[in-house]
Amino acid sequence: MVGKTPSSSKPGGRQATVRVKTKAKRSTSSARWLERHLNDPYVHEATKRGYRSRAAFKLLQLDEKFRLLGPGKRVVDLGAAPGGWTQIAVDKVQTSKDNWKVVGLDILPMDPVPGAITMQADFLEEGAADRLKEALGGSADIVLSDMAAPTTGHQATDHLRIMALAEAAYDFAEEVLAPGGAFVAKLFQGGAEKSLLERLKRDFTAVRHAKPPASRAESSETYVVAIGFRGGNVND
Repeated sequence: MVGKTPSSSKPGGRQATVRVKTKAKRSTSSARWLERHLNDPYVHEATKRGYRSRAAFKLLQLDEKFRLLGPGKRVVDLGAAPGGWTQIAVDKVQTSKDNWKVVGLDILPMDPVPGAITMQADFLEEGAADRLKEALGGSADIVLSDMAAPTTGHQATDHLRIMALAEAAYDFAEEVLAPGGAFVAKLFQGGAEKSLLERLKRDFTAVRHAKPPASRAESSETYVVAIGFRGGNVND
């Protein structure tokens, strides 16, 4: 497990630029992707800090802005692999007491994260939500969803697919969140999120959109952040 999260959620220092040449078995687009990856300051900083992915900085930056995580909170992390968000959640909520908990789930395998309960399952399959609830053992203070279906390259289709995951994540969150809890979900920019936003505005005191600096500028991903859950149906 990484140490306590540093206060800065942005990479520091300069690094030498890496150039990648196109080889016989590597396409020009693959070479460009690899070059961008190798020169990404968030990739370097994630390696330096022991984070499993650059995506860890997205959660750090969302937390800095919205104060989502804190000692003693109970967290569910959907779409957790390879574990960057789960690492941050554990670092932020762990205390010497036993009141905190972090549960992560992904369809892909992931190495265990010390301090967290992790499981491999398709969240949309029957029984997955029940397994999460059993592992959680009560209510959650925050449900995080960084789930995304493999992209097809067709913007409208990709948007609808990620919206279906976000809707399913909130169906689950609505059942487990404690009063005052929070919900965060990844979306792609588009026009199909109206029904989800209407539900969130009904159920939370504040709903905001955010694109953390660690989210690549060319990416259409954004996050919806809902704070102050008005419901609460779980008996601890």
